[in-house]
Amino acid sequence: MSKNSFPKIALVHDYLREYGGAERVLEALHEIYPDAPVYTAFVDEKAMRVNWQRFANWDIRQSKMTELPFYKKLFSPMRIFAKWAFEQLDLSEYDLVISSSNAYFAKAVRVPNGKHFCYCHTPPRVLYGYSAKSSWRANPITRFAGNFLNHFVRQMDFLASKNPDVFIANSLETAMRIKKFYKRESVVINPPIEVYDQAEGFFAKLSEEELKDFTQKKKNSYYLYVNRLAMAKHPELAVQAATDLGVELKVVGSGAMLIGLQEMAGANVEFLGAVDDSVLAELYRDAKALLYPVEDEDFGMVPVEAMAFGTPVIAHASGGPKETVVDGKTGLFFQELSAENLSKAIEDFEKNFVYEPLKIHQSTKKYSLATFREKLQKLVQI
Repeated sequence: MSKNSFPKIALVHDYLREYGGAERVLEALHEIYPDAPVYTAFVDEKAMRVNWQRFANWDIRQSKMTELPFYKKLFSPMRIFAKWAFEQLDLSEYDLVISSSNAYFAKAVRVPNGKHFCYCHTPPRVLYGYSAKSSWRANPITRFAGNFLNHFVRQMDFLASKNPDVFIANSLETAMRIKKFYKRESVVINPPIEVYDQAEGFFAKLSEEELKDFTQKKKNSYYLYVNRLAMAKHPELAVQAATDLGVELKVVGSGAMLIGLQEMAGANVEFLGAVDDSVLAELYRDAKALLYPVEDEDFGMVPVEAMAFGTPVIAHASGGPKETVVDGKTGLFFQELSAENLSKAIEDFEKNFVYEPLKIHQSTKKYSLATFREKLQKLVQI
């Protein structure tokens, strides 16, 4: 690592075509290192819709993937070229490179004259048997083609995993996967929860009497689902459970499953689509509980965002939420990934859960942006 006063820093991200937890982490990294250019496989402003405005003024540099035909539509099968595209990036002038990697190959970049820290959201789920965004395994043709392709991509992924000097895992769950699939150790630094500071300000202003009123209002409020409407997130379980029980549910998110979910939903389920951050914060704050039926989540920023506003979480007992949600204190777990099991958890929650929004909020302090910044800068020493 260069010891001069003005080290050169770059950020690398898989691609910019959707807005989720990985992109929120990228925003946090960019806030810490605002002068760092961002290298990425490609950008799809249209696919990002209104969220593109978050990145529109950044110094973003795209890879040679953009020279391939139809790369925006065929980006998934074209991941066989992504390792090559990231390796072609010239990062020789940088003292520090932080890559943000998930489904693509940002970790494959080479940093000949500096250190490379890879913030790994998870090894690619589709390569290692975890549930994915689509149901490609259900079709025999796509299953055969996908498994054939993945055999070679897994080998590429393992080779790419040798490039970082240091792996940073977003959770203990991801650290376990890095160890299992890459044979590498990692340092766990949980992602920053941007809304923590906003929620802290909200609770700081409440008097004891106002806190009691707020708690009672939440107990009589709606359930909330926040996530992409994709197979791996299992929104159908939240919609079906709420419909069966007749409880009010607000669904935030967009995706290919929307029409099917609307067809199965009762009148008590409201679909809000994508909402901006200010509206989302209000939804978190006022909700009775968050329903999070996600299978083998890598970390799960949404449950922590909800808990920052004092909202308990009813989550599937797998993946990252097992590290962030305290059963019986800040939420409840359900074991079987089914609408029936989730319904039983909701009924248990209604009868037995003791509401303490302030304590739930306080449990999320360790996920603040300040904590993230402190741990990251201590690790990279810049």
